[in-house]
Amino acid sequence: MSFFSKFFNKEKKEDLDKGLEKTKSNFLGKLGKAIAGKTTVDEEVLDELESILISSDVGLDTTVKIIERIEARVARDKYLNTSELNEILRDEIVQLLAENNTTDLEGYTLPSEHRPTIIMVVGVNGVGKTTTIGKLAHQYQSQGLKVVMGAGDTFRAAAVDQLKIWSERVGCDFYSKGMNTDPAAVAFETVNYAIQNKCDVAIIDTAGRLHTKFNLMKELSKIRNSISKRLDGAPHEVLLVLDATTGQNAIEQAVHFTKATEVSALALTKLDGTAKGGVAIGISDQFKVPIKYIGVGEGIHHLQIFNKRAFVDSIFEA
Repeated sequence: MSFFSKFFNKEKKEDLDKGLEKTKSNFLGKLGKAIAGKTTVDEEVLDELESILISSDVGLDTTVKIIERIEARVARDKYLNTSELNEILRDEIVQLLAENNTTDLEGYTLPSEHRPTIIMVVGVNGVGKTTTIGKLAHQYQSQGLKVVMGAGDTFRAAAVDQLKIWSERVGCDFYSKGMNTDPAAVAFETVNYAIQNKCDVAIIDTAGRLHTKFNLMKELSKIRNSISKRLDGAPHEVLLVLDATTGQNAIEQAVHFTKATEVSALALTKLDGTAKGGVAIGISDQFKVPIKYIGVGEGIHHLQIFNKRAFVDSIFEA
């Protein structure tokens, strides 16, 4: 397939297909039952489709948009065969993702031409934040870039230790002031370390206590301000990591984090462990923040660049 040969090698496509297997099986299975015995897309089929999208955690508002788009096509074409529904649904979702600022990247490009590029990573505990940082650092290291990880989650000893282990595994630099130190100071000094040691990129971890706690949100704003004081224009990217298995709760987390800081990109992890991969579509639509990475497995190479067409095609391929 020419599309995948341009953006994906065979191994990456297989990883993506495997990672989305549960979502695909859930969605196509329900869709097949909804249109069984029917030849045209009528009101009953659309009602079933709406239910399927919602149960796949696409979200109510985004589902309504998709259904309205298909209704418009039915009204325009007068007759829509159920055999065409898959392709039409696929196209409408790809268009929706494109409208929500999700662009198709061809590699692990840094979000800024500045050196060092500063990436601040946010998200609640347990979403795979530290693992995402490690895998992302690995990708940059493999390109010959010099990376430093900053251990800004100073409230959990495990967070600092895990990040150090990842730095050793990846072979990149590591900066920490230990436990119970000021996270904003760690962020400031990580940036300072990156400048002094001529690093290409600094990836700074942050605390991930419950998003409902006001103090955490306040702390994130403080960390961001501290980074910008040391390097004008930084952070160049604020990456919000969300766990796909939490479904609609991931959207609730995004609400709080986008209020606390200017999130510029999303990473959606653990897609291989859920049938609710549709949450990627809802999150992108609701927040107009591009999805940049998806986690489709536990291996170090299983953090993939998000490609909207490849993602949607993988779900809809029979």
